[in-house]
Amino acid sequence: MFEHRAEAFYDAFSSALAGDDAALSAWWPDAAQGVAGLSIYRNTVCKGLSDAIAASFPAVLAVVGPDWLREAAVLFAHSHPPAQASLIHYGDAFPDWLAEFEPARQLPYLPDLARLDRLWTEAHLAADRVCLAPEALGAMSPDGFHYVSLQPVPSVRLVMFDTSIPDLWVALRGPKAPDELELLDEAQALLIWRPLSDVQTKCLKPAAFAFLEACRRGESVAAAVAMAATHMPLAEMPEMFADLFSSGVFAAVIPLPIEGACHDPANP
Repeated sequence: MFEHRAEAFYDAFSSALAGDDAALSAWWPDAAQGVAGLSIYRNTVCKGLSDAIAASFPAVLAVVGPDWLREAAVLFAHSHPPAQASLIHYGDAFPDWLAEFEPARQLPYLPDLARLDRLWTEAHLAADRVCLAPEALGAMSPDGFHYVSLQPVPSVRLVMFDTSIPDLWVALRGPKAPDELELLDEAQALLIWRPLSDVQTKCLKPAAFAFLEACRRGESVAAAVAMAATHMPLAEMPEMFADLFSSGVFAAVIPLPIEGACHDPANP
């Protein structure tokens, strides 16, 4: 009985911190006094959540400044209170919320910057995995590429944009934010991953993006090569492979069942 009553109090207290003045009326007959006392806790909670958002979205912070982001974070917290005590994962819904936030409409690129900030955090928190040595695939015959896939490390995040959002995002997260925010109407792909202790970023050519995207889907190496070949001559691919392998993007060579091996889409 006591445990149920305690749980009810904790739930009511959480609701009160989120702004429900009547949530604790069963425990505080004098509502006015209770609300006054709660203001201290509410301010502390709001600051903690605002600090968490600012730390998790540095590119957004660089564009809008601390005051704007703090106010937005408080409004976000009202509709998205943290689901757990640790705030390390807090803010996963912030990019989508920002896309619907009216004051952000004049900055249409802001939600995409927030999404990239979030992908960086996901890569940072992803499980560790030893990177695959380049020679693991080099000893295999080309025919064998039909029967294996390359598994990326868990931290790999891939994204493609119609504009130069990746270049802008990388610049905003650098030591000195750019004086002018410029977006070009050119498609850009970005790879975010953590091969060792530090998160890395790399703008990818279309061929490398197509190859990695096919690998993430679990397709055979042969199928991934065929996808890349629609963007790059085969003669130039060894350089692309060397760059990806030396970057620590892959974790393992995975054998495929014969009946499930992906065929070369260029030779159906």
